[in-house]
Amino acid sequence: MNEAPENVRLIGGEMLLWSDSSHTSGVTDWRGVALELVRRLLPIETEEDGKARVLLVGPHPRGLVDEVVARAASVAVLLRSYPDACALAERHPDLAVHCGRLSALPEGEPYDLVLALDGLRRTHSAEEVAPPWRESLGALAALVAPGGRFVLSVSNDLGIDRFVEARPADRDSGDEHWEPHGFDQGYPDGPGALDEELAAAGLTPERCYAAYPGRAAPRALLGRELLGCDLPDALTVPLSARGGDRMLVADPLRLTRLVFSHGLGEQLAPLWVAMATRPSNAPTVRADVSPGQFEDSPTVRADLPLGLFEEGHAVHEVIWGATRRLPDGVERAIPAGRVLEEVLIEACAREDVRAVRDLLTVLGDWVEMGGDAAADNLVWDGERFAAIHALPPPPARPADRVVLCRVLWRFAVRLLAAGHHHPWPWPRQAEQLTLTLCGMAGRPCDQADLDLARKLDAELGQPAELSDAAPTYRDLLGARDRLADQLTAALARVSRLETKLTYRERELLRARGRLRKSQRKSAAYRRTLGYRLSRRLARPRRVARRVLRLLSG
Repeated sequence: MNEAPENVRLIGGEMLLWSDSSHTSGVTDWRGVALELVRRLLPIETEEDGKARVLLVGPHPRGLVDEVVARAASVAVLLRSYPDACALAERHPDLAVHCGRLSALPEGEPYDLVLALDGLRRTHSAEEVAPPWRESLGALAALVAPGGRFVLSVSNDLGIDRFVEARPADRDSGDEHWEPHGFDQGYPDGPGALDEELAAAGLTPERCYAAYPGRAAPRALLGRELLGCDLPDALTVPLSARGGDRMLVADPLRLTRLVFSHGLGEQLAPLWVAMATRPSNAPTVRADVSPGQFEDSPTVRADLPLGLFEEGHAVHEVIWGATRRLPDGVERAIPAGRVLEEVLIEACAREDVRAVRDLLTVLGDWVEMGGDAAADNLVWDGERFAAIHALPPPPARPADRVVLCRVLWRFAVRLLAAGHHHPWPWPRQAEQLTLTLCGMAGRPCDQADLDLARKLDAELGQPAELSDAAPTYRDLLGARDRLADQLTAALARVSRLETKLTYRERELLRARGRLRKSQRKSAAYRRTLGYRLSRRLARPRRVARRVLRLLSG
């Protein structure tokens, strides 16, 4: 073991050869939304000594740790991995790094902010029996100072990502599966139970966020107040997980839309991020909520965002009826209407070709007026189209038919990849279906236009090509069904050939029997007296004929 830096303190229970920063450890990849939330939570100073104390519990992404160290005056970190602790201490020499398990953390002054965005599963060593989740929560809550804040991430065992992913979670072989918590009765099964556990630990719940689209890489945080409303499609569509090399059971976009439409966005969130505070004499103010709603929600502070989501490299804050680009962006109203892709899929499912043709014709008119957005980034309110997220225009806008072809190409790829039904049985490939849809829109395109559309789609940064992605579970089932049909047909043909072969063998046996019977009759006939006499009497006549031929010669 190498010599540890001076700012690393071994407290007991440290894992000397294990690293939680590897790609297989399953550490949550927090990015923009977590950074924005932490910026609003970091205390700049306290009334007593003007120096705020922050504690990071468990492994966190490097960018988040750097942000906390740059903004807070005093930061301490608790890690169980000795290599990770040494690497972090060398990168930040002024950081106090405690290496070991949570139960061995020495008592000292409480902290004004305690961050545990990776949860509590990596706060104990794998070489010991894991303590109950409730016990770890109590030990961590005791470190929060009066008036201080506590942020905890809790994964949902019944999150939507569990329904989307076909591969069992324990096949990931992450270190979190060393000690499954399935038998831990204290582990919360919902936001309500999580609030009760925080209250039992002496904390006052402030707000609970639902993290989407997945626990591995959350890119959106939605507060309970938002999830209690009927969210517009323009806000829920970006919350679905797409792409990757995963084996999927269902279309993530469709499943996420159903979750929000049935009001289950909070219960089926892949991850919950709970925020609580230790009571003090400091008064709290009610956050800005819509009049007449959410009277029974917990008391929250006005500096907490209602919701955050990432769009590319930018972070947007959700306010009532609008979004605002951070840090000082202009508010943009959330467009109303249904997602165009969903409308087209439903029309295709009921084989309403006329509705598809009418909608594609209006879409073609909109593109000719300068519009450009993919079908999954476009909402339709019955009269007009509106883009959910504005995309940067290309340097030189191509022909309108190429733009329309790109939109329909993306829709065709997603329609076939998700296994949805469509009323055109002849197109087996996305290219054929795209040309068919362009013809239905009244703007026929050829293969050259399609090639330009695919090139434009790749230049915009999110190509619709799915050839490198792993097949979905539905694709595997379809391939299995096709192979089963082919095998059934082959077995039926083999059975018919075997029946015919059996019949021919029987016919051959009967023919052989008749031949042997004829041979026996012929042999018996040759042995008769009449046959022998006729043969001998016929011989002189043959000799006489030969003599006459020679003489007449």
